[in-house]
Amino acid sequence: MKNLVTLTDEQLIQLFNDGESYALEMLVNRHKDRIFTSIYLMVKDKYLAEDIFQDLFIKIIETFRTGKYREENKFVQWAMRIGHNLCVDHFRKIKNKPVIRTSEGSDIFDVLNFSEPSAEDKIMKQQSSETIMTLVCKLPEDQREIIILRHFPDLKFREISTILDCSVNTALGRMRYALLNLRKLIEEKQIAL
Repeated sequence: MKNLVTLTDEQLIQLFNDGESYALEMLVNRHKDRIFTSIYLMVKDKYLAEDIFQDLFIKIIETFRTGKYREENKFVQWAMRIGHNLCVDHFRKIKNKPVIRTSEGSDIFDVLNFSEPSAEDKIMKQQSSETIMTLVCKLPEDQREIIILRHFPDLKFREISTILDCSVNTALGRMRYALLNLRKLIEEKQIAL
């Protein structure tokens, strides 16, 4: 048998379907940071993001067990799309639009893994990230989603178009408008980043 680390997502899924529960754990560990971060950035609440993340993997397990998973899809894109849909469903239930903001004493980048910067770098980064996130909050929802998916989990536009169920050109257009709107806001508010 291959080294478990070198197994593809599809091979791990097949092992899980064959009764090897450790394969799901490996699959989750392989992609959890990327998927959790995208959920967290949409809901802005660590505990809610954890709940949605758990619901996501319950749906994934159900899909695997019923044999409805199609291997032609990339697992991580498929999982992130489910996570995105669960976030949208959550906001529909509470009838609020998602807004990105940092909570007091917490930085949006807490869930991301960075090496230890100096104290000065931390302060500058926190101020810049708070300013950027404040500006991103002012964008329309479709543009805000593109910024989040492109820059935080570092997805390609092809992956974003799959998650948002739109064409690559539509995703590129939304990004273009988002960047134009951000530049306009920066100029209007005379912000130096």
